[in-house]
Amino acid sequence: MQFDVVVLTDHRYVSPTKKTAYIENVLREDQLVVDALRNQGLTVSRKAWDDPNFDWSTTRFALFRTTWDYFDRFAEFSKWLETASQKTQFINSKELIYWNIDKHYLQDLAMAGVTIPKTLFIEKGSKMTLSEAIARASLECGLSTDTFILKPCVSGAARHTYKMEREEIGKYESIFQELIAEEALMLQEFQHHIVSEGEISMMLFHGAFTHAVLKIAKAGDFRVQDDYGGTVHDYHPTDEQIAFAQTVVHAAPQLPMYARVDTFKDNEGNLALAELEIFEPELWFRLKPEAADLLAKAIKNSCLTQEV
Repeated sequence: MQFDVVVLTDHRYVSPTKKTAYIENVLREDQLVVDALRNQGLTVSRKAWDDPNFDWSTTRFALFRTTWDYFDRFAEFSKWLETASQKTQFINSKELIYWNIDKHYLQDLAMAGVTIPKTLFIEKGSKMTLSEAIARASLECGLSTDTFILKPCVSGAARHTYKMEREEIGKYESIFQELIAEEALMLQEFQHHIVSEGEISMMLFHGAFTHAVLKIAKAGDFRVQDDYGGTVHDYHPTDEQIAFAQTVVHAAPQLPMYARVDTFKDNEGNLALAELEIFEPELWFRLKPEAADLLAKAIKNSCLTQEV
């Protein structure tokens, strides 16, 4: 059978026998997208990205949705990504995915004028101690804090994300050395307003703002992800915040079909970008189901009617 669009997920979420509240949300979100695409008259299926029995040449487009095991299987996923990209077209594009999957993209956005956290990128295999990295971050990036965040450049769900105080960095030296031997890392100054005020996520489809949420960390934590007890609330951003998000997506190498722009107030009080998610972002359709229809219409109008 030929498909117009295959919605991509993680094999754990294809036909789960045990359904937690988290999994129920995944299933509901994906179903909203599948239904919206079908309502546009498209032939749609939902598959795990690593489905060994599916021929990816039988779909015109593949839409990344909940492929949330990729960072734990990155080598395997990268091989699949390259192979599948030769058989079908990705939404967003292959070029955007490769650019966005590694948080070095923040450097490109900063060069385009987007405010990002003060960040030192530490490349894989670098020969330095964590103390030396902090000294370099202070010198080169202007970090003037006693509280730091260390995390990988390719990650998700706060994997290997550590909050460190200057006086305790010795406790993290071994994990730092283990990580830097295998992957590139980011060293950032801790953003106090994320804890006190939260992080705003704005959804944009083909550059148009649709809806937003406010993510708040649980008491005593700094991570806003619901994996760590964070909560999500409906949010109505200001015109300034929406304009910032639109500036961010237009600074990408291509205008993404769908994107989530995570913003916060930085330590200087400026609106800043935490992340631009255009690969497999959580989009909270369950809080605004009609947004799935907007995405489906954008896909039909911009992709399926304008194939090269």
